[in-house]
Parts: sequence; C-alpha cells; structure tokens
Amino acid sequence: MKKLVLAASLAAAASTATAGSLAPVVVEPVVVAEAKGSSSGILLPLILLVLVAAAVAAD
Repeated sequence: MKKLVLAASLAAAASTATAGSLAPVVVEPVVVAEAKGSSSGILLPLILLVLVAAAVAAD
C-alpha cells in the first residue's frame, strides 16, 4: 500500500513539474545585418548607357 501511495504521489509531482503554462512563448526575432553593397553594381549599366549614347550620336 505504501508503494502505491508513493508511486501515485511521485506521478502527481512529476506531472505538475513538467506542465507548461498557457502563456505563449515569446521568441525574439533574429536580426540579420544586410551587407553593405558597393556602387560597382551601377557602374556597368552606366558605362553601357554612355557607349550606346555615343554610338547613337555618331550616326
């Protein structure tokens, strides 16, 4: 009988110890720093635009 009471009390204590709350878990958003791009991405289209403009002006 003692073992039955001990097992029941341990089971009750274990279930309340692992019970979660009703509050939602707050997860912090991950901040990702965007890499600073260089201006070389705009350089090639500008050169092509100048070459096309020069070719049109030469005709």
